[in-house]
Amino acid sequence: MRKYPSESYFHQRRFAFSTHRVHIAEHASGRSTTGEVSSLNGKVLILNQSYEPISICSAKKALTLIFLTKAELVEQDSERSIRTVRTHYPFPSVIRLCAYLRVPFRKIELSRKNIMRRDGMRCTYCGSGQPPLTMDHIIPRSRGGTDSWENLTTACIKCNNKKGNRTPDEAGMRLLSVPKRPHHVLFLKHSMGHIDDTWRPYLFMD
Repeated sequence: MRKYPSESYFHQRRFAFSTHRVHIAEHASGRSTTGEVSSLNGKVLILNQSYEPISICSAKKALTLIFLTKAELVEQDSERSIRTVRTHYPFPSVIRLCAYLRVPFRKIELSRKNIMRRDGMRCTYCGSGQPPLTMDHIIPRSRGGTDSWENLTTACIKCNNKKGNRTPDEAGMRLLSVPKRPHHVLFLKHSMGHIDDTWRPYLFMD
């Protein structure tokens, strides 16, 4: 795990973002390209001091946090760098806050949509992702089952009809995963779209 102290990252305190251009590393062909400062809007993963992922921000904001010694560089984009007239700096991909931030994460709403997102849009009984998908009570409501993260799961029409008003054991069906309350990181992943390879270890994807 690489960390870049802010003192060595910004050895010159005078740092004007407005004058920057982003230099893209050379391609295999030997060509290089240069993008405008708008490229600093690229996404950067923010980790808490405890290395827990908490948010994403623009590269420009990440550089500002590093410059103010409020964060340190953990991972860089090896294909890009920030170049000024005198020098160049690593292009941030993952940064870590220098002080622990208490983040009041919003409670994840228990809903049909979020149940399916938690289950990866796949039937928890057979693994099929073929629509339409439904929501199933593992212990049927008629038998005391509650509306909870632990008792609700995604099911395809075929498995839902097969299970009927029975428990999985009674129907001879096995859950591929144990339903539980999702962590906020799961929904952070969904909001990111494309996930950089350097982010994967910090999002518990490796």
